[in-house]
Amino acid sequence: MKQIGFLGLGVMGLPMAKNLVKKAGCPVLGYDVLPGQMESFQAAGGVAVENPLEIYQSCDIIFQILPTHPIIIHSVEQAIQYGNPGRIVVDLSSTAPDIILDLFQKAQAAGISLVDAPVSGGNPMAETGTLAIMAGGEQNAFETIEPLLSCMGTPVYTGGPASGSVTKLVNNMIGGATLVAIAEGYAFAAKAGINLQTTFEATRGGFAGGPLYDNKVPKLIRRDYEPGARIAVHRKDILNAKHYAHQLGVDLPMTDVVLHIMDWMSDNGHIDEDQIAMVQYYEEKMNITVGQKA
Repeated sequence: MKQIGFLGLGVMGLPMAKNLVKKAGCPVLGYDVLPGQMESFQAAGGVAVENPLEIYQSCDIIFQILPTHPIIIHSVEQAIQYGNPGRIVVDLSSTAPDIILDLFQKAQAAGISLVDAPVSGGNPMAETGTLAIMAGGEQNAFETIEPLLSCMGTPVYTGGPASGSVTKLVNNMIGGATLVAIAEGYAFAAKAGINLQTTFEATRGGFAGGPLYDNKVPKLIRRDYEPGARIAVHRKDILNAKHYAHQLGVDLPMTDVVLHIMDWMSDNGHIDEDQIAMVQYYEEKMNITVGQKA
């Protein structure tokens, strides 16, 4: 029986790891720097370890969803250093494509497979195990882990190494532009004096509607900025897109607008709020309050 490791039990990682524990049918070892997250994981039936080396040294398949590039790089390098040929490392983080390509080559030289498999859907879809999962790398490695990825969502094989990461950039570029458009539209609605709940009910069945719209607009209306997905994390993906676009020699004018608003949120102390909190940028520009706390 294969042994699975899971590194990073945060807002996304904890519910994803819990779904693995529930559905995978084999032991899942987990680690996080926060003791409370470890306790929640263990209460769900996972095996909480005191040191991540236990995972690097013992697990056949290692999943990780980690917050920054230095931490991601160090973790994969540890998995390579302590792993045996045949191990599969699955990076569920939103990692820059050039970093994935570099790590893929290092892993391949050691006989280890690296799959870049970033996810989309935020905490609600992580909880329900319905995330979109975009997986790049060697196809045989993907086929090995596909049943495990399916415990957490719907995996799609996107092609060779870093293709999953590029696909995630596309997803988050579109998502960022959509979120900014929602914020601008509802600030405009508030300024015009129309009822926001009625606006939501009238528009959600049209072209504006969809899962993101249904998830974020109710939060906007009740001014709930508790993060299901933090602006800080999304901004990192936007910066990755800008960096990769520079390598490709292209401009991203819509993404520039999104980054400008995210930078404003950072400068004004809102970077760790939910993405829909970007409506506050428009509140200042339009001199209007959007929504009302429940």
